[in-house]
Amino acid sequence: MKKLLLTGFVPFLEFRVNPTEEIAKALDGKVIGDYEVVGRVLPVEFSQTAVRAIELYEEVQPDVVIHLGLAGGRSKITPERIAINCSDGAADNSGVVLEDATIKEDGPDGYFSTLPIRKFVNVLKENNLPATISNSAGTYLCNFVMYNTLHYIQQQGKQTRAGFVHIPASHELSIQQPSVPSWSQQDLQRGIELMIQSLD
Repeated sequence: MKKLLLTGFVPFLEFRVNPTEEIAKALDGKVIGDYEVVGRVLPVEFSQTAVRAIELYEEVQPDVVIHLGLAGGRSKITPERIAINCSDGAADNSGVVLEDATIKEDGPDGYFSTLPIRKFVNVLKENNLPATISNSAGTYLCNFVMYNTLHYIQQQGKQTRAGFVHIPASHELSIQQPSVPSWSQQDLQRGIELMIQSLD
């Protein structure tokens, strides 16, 4: 059976819960479509996140990698089109702040997702879950781990499909931050399951 590495993140910044962490834990060990899911949680630290992601990749040897991240403020599930070779923004969970930092000196300006992102969006919409392709994964840890994973896969000459999907906040998080749009945790998880089921 094929393997799919699914990652979420721990809470970060002002977000005291992270629905991606719960989804990764809930789907760990599940068989969805043609894939056995290995769900793991990544730290929100520039010094550790990519290192851990590559360790997991080598450990699992997946056919597909889907990294999940919280986009507090977005109201739709948004598969990311591209990761750029730049880190910038707020402090990570260790207090590290990067400004206009190159992720890989020998890397290209960007890597396109190799996941079927248009298919993901179409499947979600067919099941009445709002979705759209996002053309910017930002410059924080989400972009950072997407870029590093795709760079590693290319450098190793692997055929693994990989990319990143941002999801909205959960209701639990929105209760803490009333201005943030939210979905039920159940619908967030269902959306990820539908995307996995759609994979060839």
